[in-house]
Amino acid sequence: MSSNIAAAEVSTNAIPLAAPLRIGAVTLNARNLDELSRYYQQVVGLKVLDRDAGSVRLGAGSTLLLELISNPDAVPRDPRGAGLFHTAFLMPTRTHLALWAKHAVDNRFLITGASDHGVSEAIYLYDPEGNGIEIYSDRPSSEWRYADSYVEMVTEPLDIANLIAQADGEWSGMPDHGTIGHIHLQIGSLETAEAFYSEILGFDVACRYPGATFFGSGGYHHQIATNIWSSKGAGRRDDNPAGLAVFEIIADEPLVAAIRRRAKQAGLAATDTAKGFILSDPWNNRVKMAPPA
Repeated sequence: MSSNIAAAEVSTNAIPLAAPLRIGAVTLNARNLDELSRYYQQVVGLKVLDRDAGSVRLGAGSTLLLELISNPDAVPRDPRGAGLFHTAFLMPTRTHLALWAKHAVDNRFLITGASDHGVSEAIYLYDPEGNGIEIYSDRPSSEWRYADSYVEMVTEPLDIANLIAQADGEWSGMPDHGTIGHIHLQIGSLETAEAFYSEILGFDVACRYPGATFFGSGGYHHQIATNIWSSKGAGRRDDNPAGLAVFEIIADEPLVAAIRRRAKQAGLAATDTAKGFILSDPWNNRVKMAPPA
């Protein structure tokens, strides 16, 4: 990778990394652990941080981004049911995204979509077990547009040629400051999702889009997205699902404590962990609240 990226281009992931509520690691149940691990290493560019017989922990630099848990008996998700829409890996700069895009084209990875969202540029694909992936970079927040206090997001074709023209060097894996910028979920009701993710967890409604709601913290366009595009009316997920097992939201301890109080007042059961607790949203998507490590 070109050594002049940091000097030539300012990182655009400062907002989500500094937000009061930010995405930590995502954990997936893997029906074929070795195959899924190879995919995230070879395609997404994550590196193995550690592994044992039943799990692989992958990340960027020394930061854990993705944990894969071997679960051959996990129940495959109904594509029209609730669950993961995609995990979105945020590149520090557009040049990093360009290098990855060139790598994807050169290696003929199966790309399922590429969009210009106004606030970001994104490329989409699926892992071998059908879990959605987004690889993206943000535009500077000074270029985002707003209407009635909501961020304006669009879905236009991505100019791939223009993007790849910025590739200066060779892709050498997820950069150390790569992170998970957001997670996007399929749910059964936008109103019910808003009651959980905004009223209980404390995210702001950043954007309302046909069939989707985007929730942000710290002025970011979204750390959480929910949609009913193919899952309207979906019920609770199986207790042993393939795909999304749990995703982590990092927040300072006072904020974690406030979320616990709101959850208790709403009658939601919390499962304690070593440093935080886990809640389930109305569709049994498990959310781990935790303070910074």
